[in-house]
Amino acid sequence: MIILAATPIGNLGDVTRRLVQALETATVIAAEDTRTTQRLLAALGVENRPQLIALHDHNEKQRAAELVRRAATEDILLLSDAGMPTVSDPGYGVVAEAAAQDVPVTALPGPSAVLTALAVSGLPTDRFTFEGFLPRKPGDRRRALADLAAEARTMVFFEANSRIAEVLSAMADAFGPDRRAAVCRELTKLHEEVKRGPLEDLAAWAAEGVRGEIVVVVEGASRSAMAFPDAVTRVLELVREGVRLKDAAGEVSAHTGHSSRELYQAALAVRD
Repeated sequence: MIILAATPIGNLGDVTRRLVQALETATVIAAEDTRTTQRLLAALGVENRPQLIALHDHNEKQRAAELVRRAATEDILLLSDAGMPTVSDPGYGVVAEAAAQDVPVTALPGPSAVLTALAVSGLPTDRFTFEGFLPRKPGDRRRALADLAAEARTMVFFEANSRIAEVLSAMADAFGPDRRAAVCRELTKLHEEVKRGPLEDLAAWAAEGVRGEIVVVVEGASRSAMAFPDAVTRVLELVREGVRLKDAAGEVSAHTGHSSRELYQAALAVRD
């Protein structure tokens, strides 16, 4: 079978007993970075020396079928560098292929940056959505955020420290400057930090520079008392002031909870 195993996201003390046992008995490990896996084995004092196969974003499509064929007759332990494989990490292609070939897949639960950040954010946890990494290009990022402006569930994002300031600023533009959020940095590590506040304040804070691995948690949109026709009218007012239609729809969506796409289409129909 395929065995997905969660690895520590920072603190080695979070390794589970089941993971240690799996590492001690594995004959084949598919790893995001074999060097990281070798360091993990050494840090845990595991003397087992399994075959290590590199499995990353650039080769998973080609390697998935091969690994699943092997998993039909022997166990394949699948690791990412940190956290659970398949969650913004390699593994999904292998699991999808295994499901298609009816090869069993199981998981060894463990550390998760998504759930850890959500738990400490201070934002609602009853309903949430994981959005992974936003697009790098500013235009693509604006469009992605505009589509999420009306999302009522708490949203969880991964982001690189080199882009966190501009991403928070883009979020403030798309969701509104007062939307609550939490920037969770270096989770489970020595310098762990959770910075909470309105997006506008967090963007200003991040402009001074932020280090480490980062997860951003953003409050979902609240529903506004503004009726949809009134929201469309507001979009048209912004357009008359010189704002692009798509940007106007995103801005109104952020403050009303109405879908930016529906606002855009309705305003476009009125203009036509």
